[in-house]
Amino acid sequence: MKIFMVIGSLNASVAVIMGAFGAHALREKLTTDMMSVYQTAVQYHFFHALGLFVVAFVVGQYPHVVVSRWSGWLMLVGILLFSGSLYGLSLSGTGWLGAITPMGGTAFIISWTLLAIAVAKG
Repeated sequence: MKIFMVIGSLNASVAVIMGAFGAHALREKLTTDMMSVYQTAVQYHFFHALGLFVVAFVVGQYPHVVVSRWSGWLMLVGILLFSGSLYGLSLSGTGWLGAITPMGGTAFIISWTLLAIAVAKG
């Protein structure tokens, strides 16, 4: 449980930093389209940082249900792949990074589904 609280806290902090960086340092540097991509990365990063706290709660409530831990690790993978690829795409313009984004989205979907299964089993 504690590990997902720590990971969630650190990710929330990084999401705020990335949001502030985007708002202050990138406003004049990115096109409107790329700023939208960047903002999507920040939104999903922050939502899933909070999601890691939900995972920590579920792990604490149902410590015997291993699938809840898998949910947390997949949520972290989703943050890295989804938000990470969008940060990279918006900052570098490297188009192939957009091909990684759906893998992160898939990790998010599986993560939330596993969390639902964990609660149902608990």
